[in-house]
Amino acid sequence: MTQTVIALDVGGTGIKCALVGAEGDARHRVLHAERHATGRERGPEAVIATILDIAEGLAATSREKGLDPRAAGLVVPGVIDERNGVAVWAANVGFRDVPLKALLEERLGLPAALGHDVRAGGLAEARLGAGRGHSYVLVIPIGTGIAAANVVNGQVYTGAHGAAGEIGHIVVRPGGPECGCGQRGCLESIASASAVGRRYGELAGRTATAEDVARLAAEGEPAAVAVWQETIDALADGLMTGIALFDPAIIVLGGGLAEAGEALLAPLREGVHARVTFHREPTITRAALGDEAGCLGAALLALDSLASNSADSSDSSGGTR
Repeated sequence: MTQTVIALDVGGTGIKCALVGAEGDARHRVLHAERHATGRERGPEAVIATILDIAEGLAATSREKGLDPRAAGLVVPGVIDERNGVAVWAANVGFRDVPLKALLEERLGLPAALGHDVRAGGLAEARLGAGRGHSYVLVIPIGTGIAAANVVNGQVYTGAHGAAGEIGHIVVRPGGPECGCGQRGCLESIASASAVGRRYGELAGRTATAEDVARLAAEGEPAAVAVWQETIDALADGLMTGIALFDPAIIVLGGGLAEAGEALLAPLREGVHARVTFHREPTITRAALGDEAGCLGAALLALDSLASNSADSSDSSGGTR
């Protein structure tokens, strides 16, 4: 019977779920996948109930398929206390100090791990995706917001309070646009996908998505060209901060804005190259796992928890690490 882990990636609108192989040739392979609505408009208690019901259903599906569920991994947005398994604060789904790890373990009777969605996706990209084979990987999804996962030797650094990686709130344009965090000129307020569309609307007087702006810029439309250049310049400045702080070997860009491909990456590489002085210039590439990254990251957290529990068991029975 093939061992599996249950993986759930909870977003503001949808929950991506999978059963992922935990051993042998099936290890890291998605053996079953589902998607469900988060239903955040129903309130946090209802979302918690939905998560637990889905996880229980996945465990049942695993057994029906002749698989053996051994652990669960859950990733959510917001501020996460991964050590204690608590969703401290998540504005998108209304969580406040929710002990999700304990709730999962109680419902499933299996060990569980709780993580941050961006960091988990970064972990997956570093171990299984575009950063594979590198020891120092900085993964930056650029979507509605901008965040980062700093992965060193296959482990994500979470920070003292579980809030590391908020590169989107580095001020790159002092006095610039107001950011949702309350500061002005944050990277996220200028170069996120939502900011690109908003800025184009201000200049052109019509609505457009970041994807539209990238296409129009490639066609030479003046307002789009101006907005795209502003975006590239701000991102290059933000990446330089990341390079100075973390010295990554490779920077992996994901999220909606990275869908522009070389229209984003080529000028961004040039912008970073023009700014480096003493720094070692990292490779800059596009993420490889797409929207499966968070779910695969949740599976990796579950697998890591299994390995940790196994090591602890060996220690308690006289084994050594």
